[in-house]
Amino acid sequence: MMITDNNHRSERDRSIEADLGSPEISAGDSGREASPTEPEGARFECSAPIEATSRSSRSESRGVSEGEKEVHPLAGKGCASLSSSELVALDTDSLWDLYLDAGERQDEEGKTQVRNALMEKYLPLVRIIALKLLRTMPSSVELDDLVSSGVFGLMDAIGRFDPDRGVRFKSYCSTRIRGSILDQLRSEDWVPRQVRLQASKIDRALKDLGEEYGREPTEGELATRLDCDEAELRRRLSRSEATRMVSLSGKWSGPDGSGEQMAHTLQNKKAVEPTEVLNEADVLSFITRSLTDRERFIILQYYKAGQTMREIGEILQLTESRVCQIHSNVMVRLRSTIDPEQARILLSA
Repeated sequence: MMITDNNHRSERDRSIEADLGSPEISAGDSGREASPTEPEGARFECSAPIEATSRSSRSESRGVSEGEKEVHPLAGKGCASLSSSELVALDTDSLWDLYLDAGERQDEEGKTQVRNALMEKYLPLVRIIALKLLRTMPSSVELDDLVSSGVFGLMDAIGRFDPDRGVRFKSYCSTRIRGSILDQLRSEDWVPRQVRLQASKIDRALKDLGEEYGREPTEGELATRLDCDEAELRRRLSRSEATRMVSLSGKWSGPDGSGEQMAHTLQNKKAVEPTEVLNEADVLSFITRSLTDRERFIILQYYKAGQTMREIGEILQLTESRVCQIHSNVMVRLRSTIDPEQARILLSA
């Protein structure tokens, strides 16, 4: 099935927006303004300012001269005498002081304890980044998986951060967290990244040329727009079909916000649903009324008669790649108007 997942996220989008605006991860009473890239209510605050600067700059901000640098009262004691709950209760600056002091004293056990406390402080930031990325992902991607990947990025950021460089830790770790999540997603994606990029370019070119000419573009026009020859275009079209598949573990999201797992919508070939039989003609008419005769024939033969692209091409005296291009063009146009439930009835009937 080659319908993309773009129309199935409305329910999850509402949930994400609710999470981003929830009190659990909002700024509270600190009064810090959200950055321009953050949605209202998505502000992140620890119990102290999240930016970790060098100890010298912190001392200067407290009015301490270079020769009289302020030492945290707990720094000389190490971390062994503090419980995990006591460490988490400390403000972020104090934790960074302890973490850096433990590193200078080569106290690996204490350094690990303080690192874990710092990670608890910054976990809400990991969740915010994961939620923002989730909005662009297929419905088969789970938030918990993104958060888990982001935690590894946070851990790496804490270990590599050098406050003496004057970089804000939030900016530094946000990049590492996002990169860690994306790296994990790419490693699990069975479709190569280059293929996805090519499929996106083809869809964009089909849409632009259709609006420009008021009709579907020819292979030559599409190849010219993509700056390739027709043979290479056929190869790209064939490879791009892999990106139009959806996971059976995903859900259709209906107009009322309800969702049903797609695996549960697979038709029992031995069963006949009276309401679907009655509605099928109306659904077919709705979906195909904006198509040309040739486009309608290809869609019906492919989805209803179960014929391959090559078999359809032989009937229409077209090449297999040409039939594939027409099919892709139709799916791009229908994607913005088709109702998921109507599509399910058509494709499973």
